[in-house]
Amino acid sequence: MSDRNDWQTERRTCVGVNVGGVTIGGGAPIVVQSMTNTDTADPEGTAAQVEALARAGSELVRITVDRPDAARAVPKIRELLDKAGCQVPLIGDFHYIGHKLLTDNPDCARALAKYRINPGNVGFGDKRDTQFSSMIEAALEYGKPVRIGVNWGSLDQSLLATMMDENAKSATPKDGGMVIRDAMVASALNSAARAEELGLARDRIVLSCKVSEVQDLIAVYGELARKCDYALHLGLTEAGMGSKGIVASSAAMGVLLQQGIGDTVRVSLTPEPGGDRSREVIVAQELLQTMGLRAFVPLITACPGCGRTTSTVFQTLAGNIQDYVRDRMPEWSRNYIGAETMKVAVMGCIVNGPGESKHSDIGISLPGTGEEPAAPVFIDGKKAVTLRGPNIATEFQTIVDDYVDSHYEKRD
Repeated sequence: MSDRNDWQTERRTCVGVNVGGVTIGGGAPIVVQSMTNTDTADPEGTAAQVEALARAGSELVRITVDRPDAARAVPKIRELLDKAGCQVPLIGDFHYIGHKLLTDNPDCARALAKYRINPGNVGFGDKRDTQFSSMIEAALEYGKPVRIGVNWGSLDQSLLATMMDENAKSATPKDGGMVIRDAMVASALNSAARAEELGLARDRIVLSCKVSEVQDLIAVYGELARKCDYALHLGLTEAGMGSKGIVASSAAMGVLLQQGIGDTVRVSLTPEPGGDRSREVIVAQELLQTMGLRAFVPLITACPGCGRTTSTVFQTLAGNIQDYVRDRMPEWSRNYIGAETMKVAVMGCIVNGPGESKHSDIGISLPGTGEEPAAPVFIDGKKAVTLRGPNIATEFQTIVDDYVDSHYEKRD
């Protein structure tokens, strides 16, 4: 098997941006972020969801700041989080009236760790530059970085019209979709240049150009990465629900990450009714971890099952172990160094079970249909014990706990 360094593309060089103590870019690990879907004007509900996202592993959390009530609630949200010991930085998402909200609510401006500005709706006509400038001036006054976030659903229509007209007059006109992609990149870079003119340093600027189609995202970010050294926020906007959203986000961002493009990521999943918002955090972590770019929690290798595994025992055990290690990881992180890199295998029969288990730090090969009712456990490639009876799951969890305690350095 190849070493990780044999295939991993060198990451694109960019300026590092400090966001409330979390570094984006500049060679720092790729940062996972998420966004609440609560009414920000409800500080208790929003703080609870922010805390849940942070517990799941979100290193930055964005909240909507869309009206005065929401802006006034931001300091209270920060206060509630601090009291709960949750230090995750908050990002304010502003559209249309962000300039007014930041000017009228200085406590909100201070409490946020970063401002997101959408150049497509920061202002229109003669007001665009004035209102954009006002937000940059707030960032300068309070020492905050900004994300200039272009979205093709709210692209600057005057810029797009100008570029479409110029394209139509060209001797070799481009396809309309290519012009839209070019306009997105131009909007981001023009806005960043204007922010720098106003005094905002390059190490206070993050860019994003979000679209909802996989190939468009790959093309836009490839062009953006070639044209600048700003830190880049990756995300497929309106990715969708369930498996569609997960697959589309992973396909698009996986290609870009493999090319070394991307300094912070968000997986924009539409939650199922009553679903857990933290799902998007877990998917982002798993994307980075399965690509070998970061480690967050031990990942479980498990076979898909077939006619040799008509019993659902291994499926249940695999699910239980996956939930168990994720639940235990916060405590392991506090007490041990490196436990997140542990590899665990839960296999269903003799064909690949023993071999896959030997490749993992800890593995269990459960009996398939017609096999002897015994489950050998392998530790560091060697058979350590054979489990039998109704308590295999509990006994295996104990083995996992013992492995962490004996194989990873304890923190002081």
